[in-house]
Amino acid sequence: MTGRRHGLSVPARAGERQGSPAAVGMPYHARSMEPGLPYSATEMMIVASARQLAGERVCFVGVGPPNIACNLAKRTVARDLELVYESGVFGSAPARLPLSIGDPTLVTGATLVTNQFELFAYYLQAGLIDVGFLGASQVDRYGNINTTVIGGYDSPKVRLPGSGGACEIAINAKKVFVIMPQSKRSFVERIDFTTSPGHLKGKRPEGWGRGPSVVVTNLGVCRFDERGEMYLASMHPGISLDEVQANTAWDLRVADDLEETAPPTDEELSLIREELDPEGAYTR
Repeated sequence: MTGRRHGLSVPARAGERQGSPAAVGMPYHARSMEPGLPYSATEMMIVASARQLAGERVCFVGVGPPNIACNLAKRTVARDLELVYESGVFGSAPARLPLSIGDPTLVTGATLVTNQFELFAYYLQAGLIDVGFLGASQVDRYGNINTTVIGGYDSPKVRLPGSGGACEIAINAKKVFVIMPQSKRSFVERIDFTTSPGHLKGKRPEGWGRGPSVVVTNLGVCRFDERGEMYLASMHPGISLDEVQANTAWDLRVADDLEETAPPTDEELSLIREELDPEGAYTR
């Protein structure tokens, strides 16, 4: 059950919450910390995203931020997670964070290395993928995703990487999770191009997938109600409702039982900073 933002019980602000994570030693490169908190907004987003994979078994990993989130999950909340990459690798256990879906480290300890056709046809389309974890440049209130263009398709302001396997993943995976920074430019009333269908307009035709179940941002965690509309389920420490709404292009619904996201643990931050991303490629 969700309601509008006014009249809701709002969690305590950062200065009022009980407890806080112990400071973790900073690596040599600079990180942009949240005021008064020993971690950055991006680190919080990655950690909150990884936690969504607790209890999941097979995950198709999207390009970009999903990569570090899924690899963090495999080291923390989902140690038996099978990572699948669209280059043709099933059950990857990379020795280090892959730089791309074509990084040779993906074959480390892999269950299977095959071609893209067989991976998509015999695993994804056969319904063997539990979660597809995607990034996005734009998302609307129904979880429809744009990674193709900003502006008109024929004459765009920005041409983005495109779909890759994202559309097929969004349609065929049993669940779809999304990780992306939140702003009025990314959380839009109407996306400029539908790369990957979400809940469409709340009435999704048969065969168009199940739509995302969660969108994790630098501000909070959003979920979807029975009509396929997004609502705010959890805010990260130090974030206010006004900040969330100021970075959303529509009147975002808010859960009646709105929660505060648990802050990153020492272990999670150490894994990000010392093992997965010591250069800060994902977290600067």
